[in-house]
Amino acid sequence: MKKIILLLLLPITMIAQEDLLKDIDTATTQKSKVESAFKGLKIVNIESTKLASKGDFYFIVAHRFGSLKDGFEGAYGLDNAVTQLKFLYGVNNWFTISGARSELAYDFSGKFLLHSQETNGFPLAIAAFTSFGFNNTLKENIYPNMKFEDRLIYVAQLLVSKKFNSKLSLELAPTFFHENFVIDDNQDNSQYAIGMGGRYKFAKRWSVNVDYAAHLNRSSTSPFKNPLSIGVDLETGGHVFQMHFSSSQGIHEAGFLGNTTGDWTKGDIFFGFNLLRVF
Repeated sequence: MKKIILLLLLPITMIAQEDLLKDIDTATTQKSKVESAFKGLKIVNIESTKLASKGDFYFIVAHRFGSLKDGFEGAYGLDNAVTQLKFLYGVNNWFTISGARSELAYDFSGKFLLHSQETNGFPLAIAAFTSFGFNNTLKENIYPNMKFEDRLIYVAQLLVSKKFNSKLSLELAPTFFHENFVIDDNQDNSQYAIGMGGRYKFAKRWSVNVDYAAHLNRSSTSPFKNPLSIGVDLETGGHVFQMHFSSSQGIHEAGFLGNTTGDWTKGDIFFGFNLLRVF
């Protein structure tokens, strides 16, 4: 009788084991969004794939001192500083808008999340960034025939990042930007660049960040160079404090992608910081 009961229970036991294995398999392959590839909305100068959360309002101060090469006469960069003030808002979790102003440019932008990186799923985070700028450095006393449209700048970027582990994240940023006015007559108004950058977290609240952009169709007579920036991020409660050295004093995209004047090999670099406060 016992043997008969065991034979009757065997199929039920096998079905229960099969269901348990399915649950285990589902748990190990379940997709989840990868968070915090970058803590800052920018790596240093280049936009990261991070967006503001829905309803979050940011106030951002980006400051670049003068060149260190000016030495004592320029107070080692304390003179001739540039400051950008930016207000940024998360319309929803996939769309962020901002408006900014510095001595160099007015800038209005939007960032769109196209796809998040997933555990056991899509391997990359992809976002799009676009901005509309107004060049504030073109003075009418220098360019008396200047028209309003000559000041306009347009930028479009595709941001592609991957968080490899809890410490390392990397990003590529193919970029198109158009300046209606360029100083070098041999330079095309429509320009292309490929940005790249990364973040390495070396302590609980600290990371080292690096970004670089290679201009792809710069004129051979252009006085400008490719920007390289190196810095650290410090996470402190409600904000991220970024400190860095950069070969560019320009903060808006066309400023550092197309008009970088500094040179690391000559000590012509700018110390600066980005301070983000979210409300």
